[in-house]
Amino acid sequence: MAERTLVIIKPDAVQRQLVGKVLTRFEEKGLKVVAAKFMQISQELARRHYAVHEDKPFFEGVVNYMSSAPVLVLVLQAEGVIAMSRKLMGATFGNEAEPGTIRGDFGACRGYNLVHGSDSPENAAYEIGLYFKPEEIVDYTLANEDWLYGSND
Repeated sequence: MAERTLVIIKPDAVQRQLVGKVLTRFEEKGLKVVAAKFMQISQELARRHYAVHEDKPFFEGVVNYMSSAPVLVLVLQAEGVIAMSRKLMGATFGNEAEPGTIRGDFGACRGYNLVHGSDSPENAAYEIGLYFKPEEIVDYTLANEDWLYGSND
């Protein structure tokens, strides 16, 4: 059964004109884009998204960062998409992420980390609901889906 995850290509990636390169990483892996929205996240929406961190010292900073410039919000779908997408992203901070990951190849600091991805099926469902109505998510079949998700059994 395919699962879904929310991915946000964050303000620093948009400002550095890395949207295409980041999106390509997910697509080349075989993760299917089923929804996409280029938008400016409001402070209110950023607060709702990061509400679990409200009592942490970095909360105000992340709210300001996420609402500072446009982002590309995506819903990706594949079996195991949460684990795969998080592995592609790499460690949270670019200065600690392995080369070959999005953050490892394009990030160099602890302040900005280019991309967000849901960390569990429960959080994915909550986060997707913040950004997309059910009718905005498109269910379709990729022409190469058998080659991407099939097996030789």
